[in-house]
Amino acid sequence: MLSKKIEKALNKQINHEFHTTYNYLAISAWFASRNLPGFAHWMNIQSAEERTHALKFIGFVVDRGGRVELEAVGKPASDFRSAKDAIAAALKLEQATTALINALFALAVEEKDYATQSALKWFVDEQVEEEKSVGEVLGKLEMAGDSKGTLLMLDHQAAKRGKS
Repeated sequence: MLSKKIEKALNKQINHEFHTTYNYLAISAWFASRNLPGFAHWMNIQSAEERTHALKFIGFVVDRGGRVELEAVGKPASDFRSAKDAIAAALKLEQATTALINALFALAVEEKDYATQSALKWFVDEQVEEEKSVGEVLGKLEMAGDSKGTLLMLDHQAAKRGKS
């Protein structure tokens, strides 16, 4: 059984994951409208991952006898000055996600909720990978500067994500 504090924090996390999903869809659409289909594809995969994370949290809350309370998702940012700015916005979302998960883990420790700590371990590890992945893309865009040729090459690389 979840404590009310943990249940409330998990619901906050669920809603943040959906907020992030929605933002990533908006970023994907922005890339698509700029003829950067590789980056649009890359952000669609990011969005799908965040939705999967939200569903994992929902399953955990339900499995522990808690109540899921979904909230309205606010309008996402949908206009960016550059590809670099769009990816920088994604990195800020990942950093916010990490901060929320860390706070949730700290609360689970405080509440001596070992099942929640165990479930959160996967998310803690996942966030290391998420921040690294988005950070690498941002770093490449920063190195590219104003080079349209490099931007197109990076777009081509981004299109390969998830394809073997």
